[in-house]
Amino acid sequence: MDKLLIRGGRSLQGEVLVSGAKNAALPELCAALLTAEPVTLLNVPQLQDVSTMLKLIRNMGVTAERADDGTVRIDAGALNTPEAPYELVKTMRASVLALGPLLARFGEATVSLPGGCAIGSRPVDQHIKGLAAMGAEIVVEHGYMIAKLPAGATRLKGARITTDMVTVTGTENFLMAAALAEGETVLENAAQEPEISDLAEMLIAMGAKIEGHGTSRIRIQGVDKLHGCTHRVVADRIEAGTFLCAVAATGGDVLLRHGRADHLDAVIEKLREAGADVQAVEGGIRVKSPGGATLKAQGFRTTEYPGFPTDMQAQFMALNCIAQGTATVTETIFENRFMHVNELVRLGAKIQVDGKVAVIEGLATTSGRLSGATVMATDLRASASLVIAGLVADGETVVDRIYHLDRGYDCMEAKLRGIGADIERVTA
Repeated sequence: MDKLLIRGGRSLQGEVLVSGAKNAALPELCAALLTAEPVTLLNVPQLQDVSTMLKLIRNMGVTAERADDGTVRIDAGALNTPEAPYELVKTMRASVLALGPLLARFGEATVSLPGGCAIGSRPVDQHIKGLAAMGAEIVVEHGYMIAKLPAGATRLKGARITTDMVTVTGTENFLMAAALAEGETVLENAAQEPEISDLAEMLIAMGAKIEGHGTSRIRIQGVDKLHGCTHRVVADRIEAGTFLCAVAATGGDVLLRHGRADHLDAVIEKLREAGADVQAVEGGIRVKSPGGATLKAQGFRTTEYPGFPTDMQAQFMALNCIAQGTATVTETIFENRFMHVNELVRLGAKIQVDGKVAVIEGLATTSGRLSGATVMATDLRASASLVIAGLVADGETVVDRIYHLDRGYDCMEAKLRGIGADIERVTA
């Protein structure tokens, strides 16, 4: 099993190329199932979750060719098995995104309940509720969602869908399903993430009629057929945010090539308040920092976009651990997303958790430092927080179970080495 060995204490300098967004690429691979014509996706990241999704759609009878330059060509013209089995999707919650496209194009779908990181429950009730409003008949049996159109129906029907909470994958599923539905669908309380806007732009390039993406109300006028397209996956704002936190913590001066500052307003605001210099520049984002011990710890509350993203909570907590002052972090999205705390404490961090609230006492307040140790990654973003902590800790840090990291970060250790980090992948 691979591990990361990190020798801390180096500042970071240079350029990092930000990869395509995992959370855009996965729904866009599913969107290719909506048409029998070829679809080409550019800037697809080299991630384990992407490999899993490609295996999944190939298992359905889809041709999917992946090139080293991030190009993926998909042809779903011969799709013959509208099913996502548990064996292929047990490690990836994005499997639920196959439900809407398969149901919309074929009138039936069998999709395993989603897996993924153990950071909290993944209720699918909102997906079922929304697709049922469009006329689908869905039952959950033996760990699968089994969906079909009612007898005599040939298409889903447009509907007004108001979810009980903001759901990213729910919004994406409804977008894709509604693109081929009969009549108009209105999504109320829709998620507003940039990845959803990117998916909508891809669907529009395929011939869909969509308005309002990027807001809480999206209108989709269904069409009879979608065609192929070529689409470039948007840059990964969470990868960019992770590198922003890493440079802020270690100190240094780094350009994040292709990074989108306008997708990271809440994170950048907190980094600036902490004392880092973060600027949108031509071609990306530039971050300069004197290092975490000179920064001020910042409290925040995770919430839906455009608020502070839950996917950046762990990374910013690592920065808070070595800063000056005390910060309170409240997690509102997932009920079990403080599992990295115990591992950070093993490195010497001072953190107290009470339910959804963590209080971090920055070590710079007491002239303390993190000390290298062996730690265990518990989920994708927790992995990134431990890497950041290892970059600033005294001595050697070993991060175990980095298969979590590989699910969402494209060659992270190579990119960090390229800007001066002493980090290597080792096989036990």
